Amino acid sequence: MKITVDRTLCDGNGVCMGIAPDVFDIDDDLYLHIADEIPDDPATQAQVRQAITSCPVLALTLEE
Repeated sequence: MKITVDRTLCDGNGVCMGIAPDVFDIDDDLYLHIADEIPDDPATQAQVRQAITSCPVLALTLEE
């Protein structure tokens, strides 16, 4: 599992951060940072999947 973000789509709304705060972080400039691009914990992976499907601008993708 690897998380990627399309920077041309991401608007820094923070939905992903609200769902998986250990993985996603939005800075003061609304720039998304991914703390763990390849999470190995099953609970974290479930949060990541939910965050990706919840992204309102479809900026996140998952490679498995």
